[in-house]
Amino acid sequence: MLAGVLACPAIAHAAPPLSLGITPVFLDSDLLLLRDLEAELSRRAGSRVQLVRKRTYRDITDALLAGQVTAAWICGYPFVRHRDRLALVAVPLWRGRPLYQSYLIARADLPAATLADLRGRSHAFSDPDSNSGWLVTAHALARAGTTPRNFFARSFFTYGHRNVVRAVDAGLADSGSVDGYVWEVLAETEPHLVERTRVLARSAWLGFPPVACLAADADSQGVRRLRDALVGLPADAHGRALLSQLRLDGFTDAPPALFDPIGRLAAEVVA
Repeated sequence: MLAGVLACPAIAHAAPPLSLGITPVFLDSDLLLLRDLEAELSRRAGSRVQLVRKRTYRDITDALLAGQVTAAWICGYPFVRHRDRLALVAVPLWRGRPLYQSYLIARADLPAATLADLRGRSHAFSDPDSNSGWLVTAHALARAGTTPRNFFARSFFTYGHRNVVRAVDAGLADSGSVDGYVWEVLAETEPHLVERTRVLARSAWLGFPPVACLAADADSQGVRRLRDALVGLPADAHGRALLSQLRLDGFTDAPPALFDPIGRLAAEVVA
């Protein structure tokens, strides 16, 4: 494990500390992984990098907009909502591409084949500011002329993709909207959490949740050091081991246009 490799005396850094906000994705339950991520980014950035955890996407986005963190690993939905104030730092690569899908999942024993079959049932969303955990499903329902409130008998937010899977697996919800990357990683690492769920539908490929900063800080020394630390992770065994734990291939530069499809989903839901 990286913890053993990185358990070394602290290095005195001349550069000021940095902070990276993270949203409640599956890794927030793995304290060892978070510690490893902090240690590896600190080593690469040449100063301490502190991970700042918040309960909701809104909380971490507000912290980013207020300048309380150097950057934040957010979602494509809040990025497009605030793209006039935000800039991309780096975008994760999953299975070789900066893309992922939203999964519509259901109880394995539920006699349903499509979203339409879920009318009048209970549904778990991840977060009201999540693309895969809310927006994609809300958009599909908007195109069908309805809303989550009118379509489902009951819906609720779990504030975590892992919690959506747990809710459906435990029968607390008949179905759920979840980050496909999270579901696939859980299927590999914690198969008992997904064994009573199945995927009913997958969205189009969309921009993977990015790391973003304030546009005004995009060329600052701190943001550049954090970007270099993220993009450089595959360069040695330590970084590759961390990426392996995250089930990612690396981080890359990407144009804001990568998230235009999410912007179009949001615009149609608002309309």
